[in-house]
Amino acid sequence: MVERRLTQQAADVHNIANKCSAQQLPVSAAKRARGYASYHNGLAAEEAVCQKLRGSGWNILLQRAKTRRGEIDIVAQNGATICFIEVKQRQTLRGAAECLSAAQSRRVYRAAECLLQSHPQWQYENLRFDLFMLDAKGQMAWLEDIIRQM
Repeated sequence: MVERRLTQQAADVHNIANKCSAQQLPVSAAKRARGYASYHNGLAAEEAVCQKLRGSGWNILLQRAKTRRGEIDIVAQNGATICFIEVKQRQTLRGAAECLSAAQSRRVYRAAECLLQSHPQWQYENLRFDLFMLDAKGQMAWLEDIIRQM
């Protein structure tokens, strides 16, 4: 009787393990490749924006700044202005402009608050949130002060 009960418990554990593993679908190679390409395209776009900013006299303070409230692609400073920059790359500039949602803007704003608290050494008089848009052809557009415009 005890032996039968142990066998049943082992079968139950096996069934639970199978149910758990069945819920996690394997990621296809194509999806993994798309994710890899998107990640590296994003890095390249951010690097292009950093070059543009440096050429315009900006100092890059942080790239891919992660906080508990979200991530900011680039934090840059020019004189007394600190700018929190979101970089979007899509097939068209219009598509890039349309992909910044209100919820994402709030996350960027909250992440900026966290960064300012964790970097009290930053000296600034003005804060700004900008959007850089890139298209598939490599064209770039810069929208300044986007959160106040929303």
